Formats: sequence, structure tokens, C-alpha cells
Amino acid sequence: MRPSRAGVRAQGGPDEYVSGHMVRLCHERVKVGSSAILSRVGTLIGRYVIEHKLGEGGMGTVYLARSRGGRAVAVKVARPELASDPSFRARFRAEVAAARQVGGFHTAQVVDADPEAEAPWLATAYIPGPTLSGLLTAEGPMDERRLRSLGAALAEALEAIHACGLVHRDLKPGNIVMAADGPRVLDFGIARALESTRLTATGNAFGTPGYLAPEQALGEEVTGAADVFALGAVLVAAAGGRPFGEGTPMGLMYRSVHEAPDLGAVPEALRPLVGRCLAKDPAERPTPDVIMDELMGGRDGAGGEGGAGAGAGGDAGAGAGAGAGVGAFGPPIAPVAPSVVPDPRVAASTPADAVPVVAPRGPADAVPAPFAPVPHPVPAPAPAPVPHPAYHHLPPPPLVPPPAPGFAAADRNSGIAVDGTGVSLHFFGEEADFLWSEIGAVRYERIRRGRVLRVAVTLYDGAVYDCEVDGRRAARVDDWIRLLDPVLRHYLPA
Repeated sequence: MRPSRAGVRAQGGPDEYVSGHMVRLCHERVKVGSSAILSRVGTLIGRYVIEHKLGEGGMGTVYLARSRGGRAVAVKVARPELASDPSFRARFRAEVAAARQVGGFHTAQVVDADPEAEAPWLATAYIPGPTLSGLLTAEGPMDERRLRSLGAALAEALEAIHACGLVHRDLKPGNIVMAADGPRVLDFGIARALESTRLTATGNAFGTPGYLAPEQALGEEVTGAADVFALGAVLVAAAGGRPFGEGTPMGLMYRSVHEAPDLGAVPEALRPLVGRCLAKDPAERPTPDVIMDELMGGRDGAGGEGGAGAGAGGDAGAGAGAGAGVGAFGPPIAPVAPSVVPDPRVAASTPADAVPVVAPRGPADAVPAPFAPVPHPVPAPAPAPVPHPAYHHLPPPPLVPPPAPGFAAADRNSGIAVDGTGVSLHFFGEEADFLWSEIGAVRYERIRRGRVLRVAVTLYDGAVYDCEVDGRRAARVDDWIRLLDPVLRHYLPA
């Protein structure tokens, strides 16, 4: 990092700093319109009645709602700043039209949307189950057999998404729901619309550091190969690893561009394929179709010394005590009809309540077993009560607090990241991290005809550190400033 005590000349509008003065940001808080919060039970969004809030996402607030016929849907309502952005509406309209065409077994179907509403919204089928992130936290890493099944399912989802002209752009464990019949990929219908505004819930350039392809981190053209990169990173995470380590968003982005991934946690037989998914050059990454072929055709010896059967048996045994849950993938088996109707609240519960799947035998081991609903054991005979509609018993998923705002921008040599911890500056391989408790002021300016963003951090001891990031285009630097401004407001109020 380069220490500097020179004044930074402000350019542009009144939201920037006065030349030569290191002062805290002082902005009026953005007023939130009434359309931003629709939290009352019974409120209508389009044709759907809200039951409760599910959480916050990159687009805005997510609610569990019902159609008049009782169908459960997840409704995502755009934040006010997105709703007021014409470029977001235009791209959202186009993305929704394409997303409606996406089929396949491993995606959450888009069932309705209204891009013209005061607060644009999107409704998808509600998929009960934990996210892959939550499942890994509860159960730990997956073994090779489960990784193969997971990878094949995600590749099938990406194939369906790409076939409709879409690129997901933010595939990660938190966007994958582990349903009883297999993984479902979420949020594939809003990525490009959000990217067009650069206004995400975290304030970052769209995507998640650690799963972000190099071309995304650098602001270059993004194709379906970026999703394949993210799939490789998801498999590393599911195996218990971190492909680009830990640290600040800027550090993760830098390593994804410049350093080889850490595949130490990935089973040896899968490392070549996962490594190709994480290739720096998009042209060197396999297609989803190739990924499915390799995962489905490479089962020999997948179970270790005991063969596939032994490996599968170990997997089932591991889940016998705590419950392997929806993550314990097995072959299709005929479900045993219970003599009483299962409580729908159990059917939609967490993975610990599920029954381990019987280990595969014989020729079925030649390919990864497809997902199948977990059968319920046969209880003692009892009169079958009249079943109630399942939609009356869906459990309320836990509320997810909104993420802390953040910002990240990078070029091939330097980068800037702002989050709840402080500010990180990355310059030609050197990284300097500053905590909010030691930062007196942060200011920025456009330089070199507006194509470069310079950020200067002033500490309470008087030291000044600055970093420059080349956006290549003035419009991109403008986007960065639109993101950086509210994030700095959040952490450095007047």
C-alpha cells in the first residue's frame, strides 16, 4: 500500500468530499417507501396472500405466500432503489420471460411475476428444506458418492438454465435448497437484472467472492462457464474445503483470479474434474453435459477399498444415528405406504428427521443413484385419519437477518473491499486491512478521465493510505461509486 498525505480532489456531485479535507461522510438517509416492507399477514402481492417473511435476498425481501388454491410460493419483492431503476425493470422483465421457460428436475420453477408493479416481484415454487449451506453446517462434509450425486444434479440444473439463454451468476450453497427429492437451484431469474444495477443486498459487484469466476471479478463478459466455475467451488465447499481460503472479499477475489484453488478436501478421484471446473480460462472449463457424463460414468472404486457398495454402506451408517437426511442420496426404492398420513410438518422438516436410504447393490453402483423420497417406516396398524391439506401445516422457516452492507471492486492488480469489519486495500499482492475503530475518514474520487476509482483511508493517527482500481470504463466507475456511497454512509454516519 502507498501511504499518502496529499489531499484528494473531489469530483462530481455533492455526495463526495471537499478537496484536501478528511471529513466523515455526511448524507441524508435514504427514505424507504411503503412498498419496501410488506410484512403483515394477509397482505396481497399480486394474487398471493403473505403468510410471513422468509428473509432477505439480493433482490429484496422474500415472503412465504399462498395462491387462492392454497399453493405455497416464495415471493421476492424488489427493494425501492431497484424499483426506481429503469435499467433494472427492463432487464428484470427480460430475465423473467426467460426464467419462465426453465424446466428440469433441479430448479425452483418460476410461476408468476409482475415487472410493472410499483415494487416488481417474482414468485417461485416454495421448496421446503434446508439450504446446502445449512445442511453442511448440520451434517458436515459429503463423501465422494454424495458429491457425485450433488454435482450431477447441479450440472443438470445449469444445463436447463443455460438452455433458456440465462446465466445464474451467483451459484453458491446458500442458493441451493436440499429438498427431499434432490437439490433445487434458486434465484436464476434475477441475476442479470441485479447485475445491471450493481445494487445488491451486500453492495458488492454481483456475485459471491469465493464462488465468483475470474471473469466476473474483473468485470469481463460472463457466460455459462462462470456458473461451471461456481459449481466447482460448491463441490469443494461440500467436501469441507475452501477453494480460495478465507479472508476479506477482496482477498478471495484476488486469489480466484491469480492463484490455483485448494482441492485438498476433494476426494482424489474427483480432483481432475473439479480442477477443470475451476480453470481460470472459461474455455478450459467443461460443459454441464460433460460434467454429468464424467460424474455418472466414473463410479468404479468410488467407495474405497470396499468398492461402491462399501462406501455407500458407510454413508448410510454415518446417518443412522443423527439421520443422513436429504443429503443421504440413494437409489430409487419403492416407498412403503404408511398406515397413517404423516404429519406434513415432519415431511418438510430439517434433514435430521429423515430416514437413511438403503445402500445400493449390484449393477446400480455403476452410476450415481438418483434422488428418491425417503420412505417412512411402517407403524403399527391404525385407522387412517382423513388427511388435511398439507399447505395448512408448512412450518415457518427461520427468519434470516439482512446481511451487513459491503462493497468490493477489483482489477488485475489491485482492489478495494468494505464490510462490517473495516476497509481492505489490495495493491500488487500487498494487502492492508483497517478496522472501523481506527478509521477516521474514507474518501474517494474519479481520476484518469473517470475510468479509475481512487479510495483514500485516513486513520485517527493521521496516516493516509490510498488505492486505485481501474474500471476501464467511466460507466463502471460510476456504478462502483453508486455502491460505495451508501456502504460508507452505513459505517461512517455523520
